[in-house]
Amino acid sequence: MSDSIKHYIAWRCAQELKSGIVNLGIGIPTLVGDYLPRSSVSIHSENGIVGVGPEPKPEDADVDLVNAGKQPVTELLHASYFDSSISFGLMRGGHLDATVIGALQVSEEGDIASWAIPGKDVLGVGGAMDLVVGAKRVIVAMQHLNPKGEPKIIPSCTYPLTAKKTVDTIVTEYAVFKIRQDQLWLVEITDEITLEELKEITPASYEIGEDFKIVQRAIKV
Repeated sequence: MSDSIKHYIAWRCAQELKSGIVNLGIGIPTLVGDYLPRSSVSIHSENGIVGVGPEPKPEDADVDLVNAGKQPVTELLHASYFDSSISFGLMRGGHLDATVIGALQVSEEGDIASWAIPGKDVLGVGGAMDLVVGAKRVIVAMQHLNPKGEPKIIPSCTYPLTAKKTVDTIVTEYAVFKIRQDQLWLVEITDEITLEELKEITPASYEIGEDFKIVQRAIKV
């Protein structure tokens, strides 16, 4: 996946976030912070920080100041630190306004599989299960197809589930879907794909929302 596509997905996810405390997962979600209004959105990292700032220049990095993906970060003036028990209490207790997380598969009812591919080594689920059941909104940021060219938005997940019926929004390089009352709705496509082409790579059942629109996929870097 090119950097421009990753940044486009991250930028589009950021448009869903206007205020509150938001957790950003590993991968594309870490880029979302580059496009968030820092005055109204505070970034939470599950290793025990609220108020994460942008990535520092290499020469300014502090080896002791990293996010959950062990990437160097900075701190904002309102930043606070706490241990893992408090951090996971925030996640499980419904105190996060949203999480942006990657996924391997998402079903048409909002089930998410994000931590294990059968037959491959498993590093562990990390905080994903806590995030997707505890955050008030779950926004999935992912490429539309996996490296093998297989669809990732499907009728039912075939990989081990992270959680059932928790996803609110799916953002890919081609489209934005919303899950409303256990139904998948297409609300946006980019001008680089037609409705017919999108359907060919999206076997899940979905309806076209009344708020559907076609947008230009500007390069975001």
